[in-house]
Amino acid sequence: MEAPGCWGLLLALGLLGGAAPTAPTDEPPAHLLSSVLFCQPERPSMGLALTFDGDGLFAFDFPQTRWEARLPDFQPWLGAQESPELIRNDSLLCRQLQTVLGNISHGLLPEARGTPIASVYTLQPLELGEPNTLICQVSNLFPASVSVSWQRRGEPVSQGANTTRLYPTEDLGFLLFSYLPFTPREGDVYTCTASVPGTSFSTVAYWVPQYPIPRSCWRRCCAAWPSPWASSSSSPGWS
Repeated sequence: MEAPGCWGLLLALGLLGGAAPTAPTDEPPAHLLSSVLFCQPERPSMGLALTFDGDGLFAFDFPQTRWEARLPDFQPWLGAQESPELIRNDSLLCRQLQTVLGNISHGLLPEARGTPIASVYTLQPLELGEPNTLICQVSNLFPASVSVSWQRRGEPVSQGANTTRLYPTEDLGFLLFSYLPFTPREGDVYTCTASVPGTSFSTVAYWVPQYPIPRSCWRRCCAAWPSPWASSSSSPGWS
């Protein structure tokens, strides 16, 4: 009998590394290092990631049985992570618990699912005609399964696109980022679509150029003129 996806994700709670609370204290922890392993019927069927204060550090590539660093600066610490042999043992335990708990809960508990939330913004300050990168952040993923695609003016765009692995969040969900190199032009309309596999549900986030500032004007006028987005928490070009 197939276990409900919610149990596969709930197993992450029991397999937290540094995220599990110990004795209650008056002072909040200075930092939080967590290691989350999950298993589920959906794809990916297995995942393991390390985060520090909510920021992704490392993720384990199960098909290739190797660790991947979230950023190049983290590469020197890849060898200090848990060995593939130990991860294999943890994975077997996760599968066993998924089967047992799934059989117990079948027909008794509803399956929990989150609605993906997507937002798109630029990596660098917006300047028309200058190379930049669009970032699509997809959060509130539960179960940890989603596919991301890009479009420009309604046409699919895939060249150079890169999507990270899933990383856990403090609210027991997951998030990922998708990157698309591009050169912004007047009249551009980009969309990032986050689709939930096995369903007809998709979340679409739009991006259009807003408040582009020529580089030659940055130093001359920015100090004298108030920024048109000074009262907003969003960056130029956010949608």
